[in-house]
Amino acid sequence: MTGANVLFDAPGPRARRRSLIVSIIAGTLILAGIVWVLLILAAPRESSGGLVLPGQFDPTRWDIYANPAIWAAIGGGVVRTLQAALVAAVLAILLGVVFSLLRSSHIAWIRIPTAVVLEFIRGMPVLLMMLFILLVASTGQYWAVVSALALYNGAIIGEALRAGLASLPRGQREAALSVGMREMQSKFLIEFPQAFRQMLPIIVAQLVVLLKDTALGFIVGYNELIRTTMYNLAAFVGNRYLFSLFFVTLVIYLIINLTLSWFARWLSRRTASGGRKAKGKPIDPTQGLLVVQASAAAQEGRQG
Repeated sequence: MTGANVLFDAPGPRARRRSLIVSIIAGTLILAGIVWVLLILAAPRESSGGLVLPGQFDPTRWDIYANPAIWAAIGGGVVRTLQAALVAAVLAILLGVVFSLLRSSHIAWIRIPTAVVLEFIRGMPVLLMMLFILLVASTGQYWAVVSALALYNGAIIGEALRAGLASLPRGQREAALSVGMREMQSKFLIEFPQAFRQMLPIIVAQLVVLLKDTALGFIVGYNELIRTTMYNLAAFVGNRYLFSLFFVTLVIYLIINLTLSWFARWLSRRTASGGRKAKGKPIDPTQGLLVVQASAAAQEGRQG
């Protein structure tokens, strides 16, 4: 009996034939839906003024991309999107480390208020947080977007790191404390590197969400990619090019997000298989204890 047949019976001829028929029908319906959408987009349509406009795939709806100024404006929107995402990602990771330290504290008057603040941040919509920061703090559109994304995603990353710390064997901390390390030294030198590596795929996946949430900056007036293309450029070149601007924006977002998603999946496989290997040998899982011993030896050498 193979491993694939342990939990369920292998499908018989009738089940395989039924599955094949369902797959063919579903594929036909999906293909028909795609063809229907393409035909609707390609069909000419009448404007409000009575003029007949060509279909969305007509070359006259795409000729603006021969103008380098259009690509320069789109490139500026991409740069502003990535700039806000990068700054917010760095701040979110730093806040995540701080939140995880405070949330895992043994002192109740630190741990409980931190838990309340984290639940409040996680329960508040990101867009509402952007509007709140913009209206109350008057930070400007850029810092309203960055601050809201950093706070929200920092809270989620902090919970992920706290879960990573909690999943580590207690012997890691006990070994560090037994050689004279303080609790904070144990966390930063022994526990945090292991928890961060363990939760790295989750953190990267959350950063992908952060990048997509930069589109909410459109509402608060930040000139990220969507506002640049679907608002500024559309107002400049006219609604005639609205679909082509939408399509280019979609392709750019797909390229960026699918690249980051692929990196997250690759990182997940690497960490699940034991991480990076050195000279064909996996990293020793007791590396944390070796660091403790090396640190203890260094302290003894300094005292001697």
